Amino acid sequence: MSFSFGIEEEYFLVDSETGSVTRRMPERFLAAAKAALGERVTGEFLQSQIEIVTAPQTDMAAAHEDLRLLRRRLGTIANDHGLAILAAGTHPTAIWERSRQSHGERYDSVMDDLQMIGRRNMLCGMHVHVELPDPDDRIDVMTRMLPHLPLFIALSTSSPFWRSQPTGLLGYRLAAYDELPRTGIPELLRTKAEFDAYIDALVQAGVMPDASYIWWAVRPSLKHPTLELRAPDVCTRVDDAIAVAALYRAVTRRLTLNPSQNRDMNAITRAIVVENKWRAQRYGVRGSFARLERDGPITVAEMLEHVITEVAPDAKALGCLDAVLHCRRIVERGTSADRQLAIFEQHADNPELALRRVTEWLAEATVL
Repeated sequence: MSFSFGIEEEYFLVDSETGSVTRRMPERFLAAAKAALGERVTGEFLQSQIEIVTAPQTDMAAAHEDLRLLRRRLGTIANDHGLAILAAGTHPTAIWERSRQSHGERYDSVMDDLQMIGRRNMLCGMHVHVELPDPDDRIDVMTRMLPHLPLFIALSTSSPFWRSQPTGLLGYRLAAYDELPRTGIPELLRTKAEFDAYIDALVQAGVMPDASYIWWAVRPSLKHPTLELRAPDVCTRVDDAIAVAALYRAVTRRLTLNPSQNRDMNAITRAIVVENKWRAQRYGVRGSFARLERDGPITVAEMLEHVITEVAPDAKALGCLDAVLHCRRIVERGTSADRQLAIFEQHADNPELALRRVTEWLAEATVL
């Protein structure tokens, strides 16, 4: 099994001069982007967002180049229209009341159901798909993946601001996103039959049309034969995005080939995952996680080292060990959120200027 993978990234579309998010999707820009990139670029739920999709890959270097090229090409097209793209889980100064929904039957349905919560969804994430052809494997691995989710969240934090305010969290995006129904940590489902029973109950009740309305932190994709990681903020730096994707791919291989690992997931271990998810959002890579053992907490850095040691043979087999090892660099240097806060603190006596400098860095770093 090759464990091929693909990445989807959401960006904010902003005015290149002011850094403010656009209220409406400029039709000429979107037409130019689609002409250049085809189906690999799409609009998003709100008109201030745009999404790119990489081609399925088995080679990590090719995926890295593909993602970098997509960002740069989209950034160039945006610049030609007086715009820029920002890869961040939240925009530092955006005001959600000014958001406008994109056109489309699905978006109309979602907005009708979510109401204000839908309008507040000014959030950008990264989704990583890893191919798992067996539908039963997708449910089984999803459940056994849960203890790793806080680590992916910590490594990707890029959303420390909301409505021009430091939130005190490194990853505020998920705090806002979890207002939506059917988000967060998946339930302890063991088989495809259990998952299908859950989906069928909601569909029959008119709650949702299909399984694509399940927005868990990790889920089996309805459209593709993949297990889709949805927890991470979109990473501002391309290298960080590839590192998180590589780590997720290696863990997926490890769990698939070792079906006894994390087989003992239960209500207690899931509750600890939920707590650690919060700690990842709050403290990022500088934090620590709870664990059942009586040895006390484990730092994010320590957990990363444990996971790297465990999946190193899988990463080597997939040709992505170097990308996985870049996760150490994220912990050492900090995430996008750490950098944003450092820039903000440099100009703390002038919050308006500080936020402008943060936005400028995001625009520059997104397309490096």
